[in-house]
Amino acid sequence: MLERPSKLVSYRFDQLADQINKRVMPDEADVDRYVGLEHLDPDSLRIRRWGDTSEVESTKLLFQPGDIIFGKRRVYQRKVAVADFEGICSAHAMVLRARPDTVLPEFLPFFMQSDLFMERALSISVGSLSPTINWKALATEEFLLPLIQEQARLVEALKASEEVSETLFQLTTQTRQLRQATLDHFARLDGVSDTSFGSLCEMQNGRPFPGDSYVDKGVRLLRPGNLGSSGYLEWSESATKYLPTHVESEAEAFIIDEGDLVINLTAQSLEEGFMGRVCLAREGDKSLLNQRIGRFRSFADEVLPEFVFRVLQSSRFQTHAIRMCEGSKIKHLFWEHLSPFKVPLPDRDEQVQVIQACRSIDEQLNAVQLRQRHALLDRTKFFEFLASESNSQP
Repeated sequence: MLERPSKLVSYRFDQLADQINKRVMPDEADVDRYVGLEHLDPDSLRIRRWGDTSEVESTKLLFQPGDIIFGKRRVYQRKVAVADFEGICSAHAMVLRARPDTVLPEFLPFFMQSDLFMERALSISVGSLSPTINWKALATEEFLLPLIQEQARLVEALKASEEVSETLFQLTTQTRQLRQATLDHFARLDGVSDTSFGSLCEMQNGRPFPGDSYVDKGVRLLRPGNLGSSGYLEWSESATKYLPTHVESEAEAFIIDEGDLVINLTAQSLEEGFMGRVCLAREGDKSLLNQRIGRFRSFADEVLPEFVFRVLQSSRFQTHAIRMCEGSKIKHLFWEHLSPFKVPLPDRDEQVQVIQACRSIDEQLNAVQLRQRHALLDRTKFFEFLASESNSQP
C-alpha cells in the first residue's frame, strides 16, 4: 500500500525534465529501431514493439536508454514509455530526460502516467482534430511532488504494482490477439458467398457542431477520440465534450444510440490506428454524430449489423481502409472508398454463431482488463491524493 508523503514541494515541469530535441534523418541516425505512437501501449511504461528505421522517412527524434517517450499528440491516449534501448521516435512524441537533482528518473514516468499529469497536459493541448501539447506550454506548468528522498521509498511500491500490472497486461495482450485472430478468421472470403458492402447498407455522414458551443454538461458529442481500439465507444472525462441539451432536438437525425455502427473517416496520421476504426454503440452511448465520423444504417434483411461490425474490425478491412484513403496532410475516407469492400455473407444462423463467439471473447477481455484496473488501484489512489493537494493550493 502506498502511503501519503509527509511533505510536497512545487516544481515547474522544466525543473523536473529536459526536452531532448535531437532531430535526425532515419538513414543518418546510426540506429536500427524506430518507435512510433502506434508502438506505445496506453498505461504501460514498457516498449514492446518497434519498427525498422529503413521503413520511415522525414525527420525523427533521437532517444537514449532511460529517456521518456511521451505521446504529445492525443494526450488522452495516455502513451508514456521508458526506453531501454537507443533509437529514433516519431516527431509526434516528446523525448524527455529526468533532472535527477529534483526527481528520481524512476519516479517521473509513474507520475506522468497519473490522471493529475494527463489531465493537465490535455487541458493545455491545442487543436481540435488531434489535440497536441507543446514543450513551451508544458514547461511552465507547476506540480506538487514529494521530496526526492521520499520518492525513493515510493518507487519501490510503484514498481511492485507495475509488476502485477505487467503480468495482467500480458494476459490482456494474448486475449486481444485471440480476438483479432477470430475476427480475421470469420472475415475470410474463401469458401463463402460474398457481396459488396455498398449493397448491404448506406452511410450517413456526421454534421459539424461548433466548438464554441461546448458546455460542462449536456448531450455528448461523438468525436474521433471516443472511438476506442476495443471496438466500443469510450467516454473518459478528458476526451468527452458536451453540447447544450436543446441541440439534441435540433439535430435529431444525428442522434447515436444503442446498436449503431460508426466509423472514423479522418486522420492526420496513419500511424495511430484511427483511420477506418469501427465501433458499435452500446446501452448508455447516446450522443450526437459529429463531422468526420460516419454511421452505417438501413442494413439489408440478409445481414445482421453486429456481424458486419465484426467483419469491419478485421485486418482485411483495416488494410482496405488505409489503402483507399486519400489526402496528403489529412487523410479522408468516403463512402465510395468503402462500398466496394467485399463482405462474407453466410446464412443468418452462422452470423449469429459468429456474433456469439466474438461476444464470448469480448467478455473474457473485459474481465482481464477489469483485473488490470484493480491492480492499479493503489497507484491511482496515491496520485489522486497529489491531485487533491494540488487543487487545494491557492
